[in-house]
Amino acid sequence: MANKVKKKDAHSQRYLELTKGLDLETMHTIEDAIAAVKSKASAKFDETVDIAIKLGIDSRKSDQNVRGITNLPHGTGKKKSVAVLAKGDAAKEAEAAGADFIGDEDLIKKIQDGWKDFDVMVASDDMAPQIGKIGRFLGPKTPNKKNGTVTNAVGQAVKEIKSAARVEYRIDKAGVVHVPVGKVSFSNEQLKENVVTLLDAVIKAKPSSSKGRFLQTLTMSSTMGPGFKLDPVQASKDSGH
Repeated sequence: MANKVKKKDAHSQRYLELTKGLDLETMHTIEDAIAAVKSKASAKFDETVDIAIKLGIDSRKSDQNVRGITNLPHGTGKKKSVAVLAKGDAAKEAEAAGADFIGDEDLIKKIQDGWKDFDVMVASDDMAPQIGKIGRFLGPKTPNKKNGTVTNAVGQAVKEIKSAARVEYRIDKAGVVHVPVGKVSFSNEQLKENVVTLLDAVIKAKPSSSKGRFLQTLTMSSTMGPGFKLDPVQASKDSGH
């Protein structure tokens, strides 16, 4: 007789301990969700607080592609390295703004040789035609107009990215937006202001062809902690909609 194989639990023992006695289906206000997330953040590092938003869109339809950028008032708490494809005055502007790597043809050659040791790449408008030479090497790091990384305001873009104020939101194949909204060490008020700013931007990006409730479900969690559900209707009201 064959031995029965015990089904492995999908969650770690640590996770099970953290969620013991919790009703993870309860709907929270933004304030209550933040308090709950912080109470269950027990890692030895400063955990990132993330929010996942399931939108009422059809991700297969191009006219319902939700994507954009916004600046969080208190940043995300994560430092990012920035490479800038620029020359002349734009390169000087990038340097003054604190860019980590700056170049034009030399930077293109370096990337073609396999280097991509940076978090975000920004390109000046006049260098946009050159991006095609490195797009296949950069993948999702490729600069583009839609997320503001191809721009004439190179210095401003670098400052926003370096301060971790700028975040990009975009749907995945399941129609979900995942965005970091700060660190556990942030005050509750700072986290709330960041969440409200993000929700306002996402709601304003609602496609005209999307019908019914736009914010379907919202879940807030820390890097190592459980997710807590937010009341979509109340969260929408809190963000001014």
